[in-house]
Amino acid sequence: MKHAINGVLLNVLEQGSGSLTLVFLHYFGGSALEWESVMSQLSEQYRCLAVDLRGHGDSDAPATGYSVDTMTDDISALIDSLHVQEFVLVGHSMSGKVALALAARQPAGLRSLVLVSPSPPVPEPIPDDEREKLLTGHGKRSSAEKTLKNITEAPVPAAVREQIIADDLRTAKPAWDAWLLEGSKEDISERMSAIDIPVHIIVGQEDRALPPDVQDKMVLPYLKNASFNTIEHAGHLLPWEVPDKLATFIQKKIG
Repeated sequence: MKHAINGVLLNVLEQGSGSLTLVFLHYFGGSALEWESVMSQLSEQYRCLAVDLRGHGDSDAPATGYSVDTMTDDISALIDSLHVQEFVLVGHSMSGKVALALAARQPAGLRSLVLVSPSPPVPEPIPDDEREKLLTGHGKRSSAEKTLKNITEAPVPAAVREQIIADDLRTAKPAWDAWLLEGSKEDISERMSAIDIPVHIIVGQEDRALPPDVQDKMVLPYLKNASFNTIEHAGHLLPWEVPDKLATFIQKKIG
């Protein structure tokens, strides 16, 4: 279902019900679809919402408005619009930075964060040559296939591979360029001291996009109440690669 938020239509997938809502956000070049399997395992106990961020998936793609704070504004307004009371925010990669920005605002009802290979609150360490390859490769299947190979380790079914590629290819160019040139470089680290809720971080041990040591050096030092876990034989796309293990982790951490 689509919801009018801050002048754009945001696509939201919803499953389940419960007093606690889990709000799932996706990675750069992805979509809410990555969370369907995880949500199906948690929806008997929780209300689950997965959002296509602006410029991604089936949400609108305005020409501008892709800063971390603008995306954070979208999620904050969406949560209010859907009358979410108590909630856990689950951010993946790019949206991990968005989740941290929202948590720093100390919104009412936010119980904890679960961050899957999150982009750090300081500028993300994307090598210049890799950034350029991503910029010039936008919309090209050959580039999307290379990205898929780089960001996955555990084998995934052919249908999942095609969905990952399709999500990459349908990401709007304004959103694509804005993250690579601006959003990923933003520094919101000075806000992290305002986060006083538990933060649970999980990363694939074979993550080549944001390796585990990025969390050690660029995320954990800024958080005062954070835990850190890894999953063996998995890469950057844990919701697609190991949804069962990730669902179990989330259930364990949020209770």
